[in-house]
Amino acid sequence: MPDWTTIFTDHWRSLVEVLMLWFIVYNTYLYFRATRGARIFTALVVVYLGLTLVSSWLDLVVIGWLLKYISVFLAIALVIIFQPELRRALAQLGSHRFFSSITENSRARFTEMLIETLQSLSKKRTGALIAIQRNITLEQYMDSGTNIDARISRELMETIFYSGTILHDGGMVIRATDETILSAGCVFPLTQKELSDQSIGLRHRAAMGVTEESDAIVLVVSEETGAISLVTSGKLERNLKQEELEERLIDLLKGRKDEDEDLSPPIE
Repeated sequence: MPDWTTIFTDHWRSLVEVLMLWFIVYNTYLYFRATRGARIFTALVVVYLGLTLVSSWLDLVVIGWLLKYISVFLAIALVIIFQPELRRALAQLGSHRFFSSITENSRARFTEMLIETLQSLSKKRTGALIAIQRNITLEQYMDSGTNIDARISRELMETIFYSGTILHDGGMVIRATDETILSAGCVFPLTQKELSDQSIGLRHRAAMGVTEESDAIVLVVSEETGAISLVTSGKLERNLKQEELEERLIDLLKGRKDEDEDLSPPIE
């Protein structure tokens, strides 16, 4: 009978190493399997492994030597192919609760700048529809708009929503983790709910629609009244004051579940 205690004592480091590698590989697979570069990655790996096995089996020295050096370029190619996914993964890692103390100041600055922009748009009666992407990607809606991929700023947001621009009527998608405007002029789905309040316009209906299909936070500035509204999970909170809006945004960006979400009754 083998002495499992002795085996475990002698090889526990190897076991930990295998478990760590399995965890990394498995989660990497889960993250990248639905991305656009997944097929390219699979094809490159299959070709590389196939050539490696053939060269080893047939003792093809030249091909084996080439594969050894090509692997360096393959690693660089993978970084280029998966650049958007890697950046998003690092951004999500940085927004993890473990690093919350590091990103607290950044989150506060982002919220403050966003609210200042909304207040400015409100005073000018400039309509706006802004979706803040969280865990569920909004890529399907971003494809209907124009790619921006720029650092968020008050000047850029006000320019995009200015009534003289082509993109002002559509929605904007923002990624809060790295404070990036991903796309503008996007078409969001309208809510299918029967709404008794006929004063709710298309922007608000679109905000409700996109939040019914994702976990996004959507901010709306009414072109008619200048009122600022917040929408999550299909629920519309209207005419929020600056302090209320700031508190709600900070809580939502921290990822807190709203236990009191029903304090503001949904518009139906």
